[in-house]
Amino acid sequence: MTLLSSYFPDLSPEQIRQFEALEGLYQTWNAQINVISRKDTDHFYERHVLHSLAIAKIVQFLPGSSVLDIGTGGGFPGIPLAILFPEVQFHLVDSIGKKIKVVQEVAASLGLKNVQASHARAETIKDRYDFIVSRAVTQMPVFLTWVKGKSAKKNLHNFKNGVLYLKGGDLSEELAGLRYPVKEFPISEFYKEEFFETKKVVYVQLVP
Repeated sequence: MTLLSSYFPDLSPEQIRQFEALEGLYQTWNAQINVISRKDTDHFYERHVLHSLAIAKIVQFLPGSSVLDIGTGGGFPGIPLAILFPEVQFHLVDSIGKKIKVVQEVAASLGLKNVQASHARAETIKDRYDFIVSRAVTQMPVFLTWVKGKSAKKNLHNFKNGVLYLKGGDLSEELAGLRYPVKEFPISEFYKEEFFETKKVVYVQLVP
């Protein structure tokens, strides 16, 4: 939590309480259902919470906006973002039902009223959202076929509606040839930990 507070110093007492509760909740659930990597459990706040919140270093979601998290797994990046932005609606989706059960239980335990969790495939979601977030669930060209038609047409933010994707490594080949404007943001510009040296937030603009 000291690490988290150093990068996000303006958290409210309620947000601090919720973030502090996260690690214990995930330890309990991970013992029953493997939702986060065992090797990362000793670095929970760095590799799961801070990593998820790197998206907030790129875009500050506005109250009343909506965010879709595709392939959320146990709730990343959606749950940490939902704590940080309590006035934004988050829809967390995964095709594995037991992982969505964890998301629902964690959200309920934290008292998050702004989280909806669905056991569904991305292609079946019919609503539209300001932003679509995810953490490296597939190659970007494939991901964009999953989210086609899911961006709201009206832009509320300085960043036009689109995808905010957490991924690492050299993405030049993967992103080459996309027909949308793309920008990579190295997370090492915001966080000094070695874990983030090759990690990025990839922004894909889907709405003109």
